Amino acid sequence: MSVVVVLQPGYLPWLGFFDQLIRSDVFVYYDDVQYDKHGWRNRNRIKSPTGPIWLTVPVLNGGRFGQKIHEVEIDNRSSWARKHITAIGQNYSKAPYVRRFLPQLEELLMRRWDSLAELDIASVEMICDWIGIHRKVERSSKLGIEGEQSGRLLDICRHFKADRYLSGDSAQNYLDIEAFAQQGVQVEWQSYQHPVYRQLHGEFIPYLSIIDLVMNLGEKSLSVLNGKPL
Repeated sequence: MSVVVVLQPGYLPWLGFFDQLIRSDVFVYYDDVQYDKHGWRNRNRIKSPTGPIWLTVPVLNGGRFGQKIHEVEIDNRSSWARKHITAIGQNYSKAPYVRRFLPQLEELLMRRWDSLAELDIASVEMICDWIGIHRKVERSSKLGIEGEQSGRLLDICRHFKADRYLSGDSAQNYLDIEAFAQQGVQVEWQSYQHPVYRQLHGEFIPYLSIIDLVMNLGEKSLSVLNGKPL
C-alpha cells in the first residue's frame, strides 16, 4: 500500500506537519498554489517565558497579488535571520539540545535566501535529518499536473500509483471523497492528537514550531511524533 500526502510548505512547521510527513510514502510539497499572506508559509511560533512569540520571514507582497508559493520572494532588506536565531538562542538557552542544533540552524538561516519555498523546504529537510525522518519528497510545481482542488489532488495520487491519500481535517469541506473512491484511492483524515512533552517556561503550550520540540528533546523528538511516551 502507498500513502500520498500533499501539503503546502511552511516555515519551521508545527508537529502536525511532520506527523503527515512521517505517515506518507510520498510527500508532495504543494508549492504552486496561491500564497496566503496570513498563513504559515513564512511564520511560526516559539515559546518564551511570557508565552508564544512569532518568527516571521518578511516577503515581497506589493503588486504581487495571486502569486504562487514558489514565486514568493523573501524581503532581505532586514536582518530577519539574525533576529530569529537570537530569539531562539535566548528563549531556549537552557534547553538540553540548543548547543547541538542551534549552530546548524544558524548556518542555514544565515545563507542568502531569495525564495521562500526553498527556505521552507531546506529547513524541513534539515530537521528531518536531525530526528531521523526519511521519505520520498516531491514538489507539485515539478510534476506538470494541472487542475483544481480535488481533481488535481486525485491526479497526483494516481501519478504515484497511491491507494491512500492522507489529508488534514480541514479538507473535509471540499474534498470529493467519492471521486477518489471511484479511482481506488482511499481518503484518510489526519485527526491529529497533539502530544504533551517536556517544555521550558512553565505550563505546556501546543501548536508551536517543531523547533520547540527539538530543542527540548533532540533525537527523542521522533518518538514523541510517533506517539510513544517518554
